[in-house]
Amino acid sequence: MKNRKYSAIVFDLGNVLIPFDFKKALIKLDQVENGLGDRFNNFFKANYNLHREFEKGKISDQDFIKRMLTIVDHKIDESTFCKYYADIFSLNEDVISLLPVLKKNYKLFLLSNTDSIHKKYGWEKYEFLKNFDRLILSFEVGSVKPEEKIYRTVEKASGFSSQEHLFIDDIQEYVDGSKNIGWDAVQFVNYQKLLNDLKERNISF
Repeated sequence: MKNRKYSAIVFDLGNVLIPFDFKKALIKLDQVENGLGDRFNNFFKANYNLHREFEKGKISDQDFIKRMLTIVDHKIDESTFCKYYADIFSLNEDVISLLPVLKKNYKLFLLSNTDSIHKKYGWEKYEFLKNFDRLILSFEVGSVKPEEKIYRTVEKASGFSSQEHLFIDDIQEYVDGSKNIGWDAVQFVNYQKLLNDLKERNISF
């Protein structure tokens, strides 16, 4: 690894740069009506394919919202649902602080399984995004990790060979997906481990 040349560092978004807690949304639903959060959560878990299709951009915003509002018996309006659904993020300041330093020597890319509502109402406002050369978002490219297509989309954007990419993601399955096409990758567990992983690879920061 120490002799490997790295040109692009690719970051996952959720739980690497911005931890999220879906319970925040459920609590707000329960405040509207007792048990509404549980009802929504149970449906969401049982029909996770809908969420996945939404992340792939296969379902429109309006169709997804319409379906979700039905689950909560229209106790809230469209705008309120979007705010509840997306107001689940916080900032991992330690990891974010690495971005402007890494940017001096590497191209930075964001690779995320995400959807249009989370982007618009949740994380699009964050200033740290300006450090990335390109955002590769699942709902925009029609593919999710660990599918090969989404990693190849990053390569097309970077212009570098597979071997020149280092990927950082908290989900091992997605780490493995990138390794399968020749990337180097590490699982994000905490800031200190990430620093150690970068140092092992002689990444300049």
